[in-house]
Amino acid sequence: MLRREARLRREYLYRKAREEAQRSAQERKERLRRALEENRLIPTELRREALALQGSLEFDDAGGEGVTSHVDDEYRWAGVEDPKELKLVFPGAQRMNRGRHEVGALVRACKANGVTDLLVVHEHRGTPVGLIVSHLPFGPTAYFTLCNVVMRHDIPDLGTMSEAKPHLITHGFSSRLGKRVSDILRYLFPVPKDDSHRVITFANQDDYISFRHHVYKKTDHRNVELTEVGPRFELKLYMIRLGTLEQEATADVEWRWHPYTNTARKRVFLSTE
Repeated sequence: MLRREARLRREYLYRKAREEAQRSAQERKERLRRALEENRLIPTELRREALALQGSLEFDDAGGEGVTSHVDDEYRWAGVEDPKELKLVFPGAQRMNRGRHEVGALVRACKANGVTDLLVVHEHRGTPVGLIVSHLPFGPTAYFTLCNVVMRHDIPDLGTMSEAKPHLITHGFSSRLGKRVSDILRYLFPVPKDDSHRVITFANQDDYISFRHHVYKKTDHRNVELTEVGPRFELKLYMIRLGTLEQEATADVEWRWHPYTNTARKRVFLSTE
């Protein structure tokens, strides 16, 4: 079992490395193609390989709908197998206190029981301060800081919590990294039914992801009444690793936030606006 898992992970990392190399080559070819079409000078860094890239452009086509990527390996069964792990918010979730259990043992138990995602919530004096989302069996693992947390009992005029599978709204994830984070979050939820009256929103603004949870009902054929059922909080992404949670020491870092650089306050990563 351990050998098979190690082999599958090596194959996954190999496919991902090849995909990254192909994406880089495709970007260079696109830059060359735009320069030729617009009759501009070829960028300096592309001039040495311009002839080879131009030759390969002749064999490119506009198709590719059937081409798979590492995302297909990670989220192949999204919407088919229901996610299993944050009670109330996630349909079908199971909650447990970690206690003295080792992380490796928890991950192995989740894999053996067909769990699709493992969520770990860190708290300080009873207040949640961090969230880790680890997709199984290969990753990725996303690390978030939690802030402005308001629990359900602190929300005035609290509505009744529905256990239906929710509709999802994602807003402001327009960059490549933003789409990656959007996939990590939205694939935590199963596919809802059309008549579900439950809505969960992930709205990004300045790299802070606002989580809101509502239920709605139609008062007439034109108006809808929206009621917040909580909880509410903000997420700040600071790292994505390619492995699962127990591989923290060995897994490659896909992206990391560097808050202490001179331009850190001015840059946004999850959107292009």
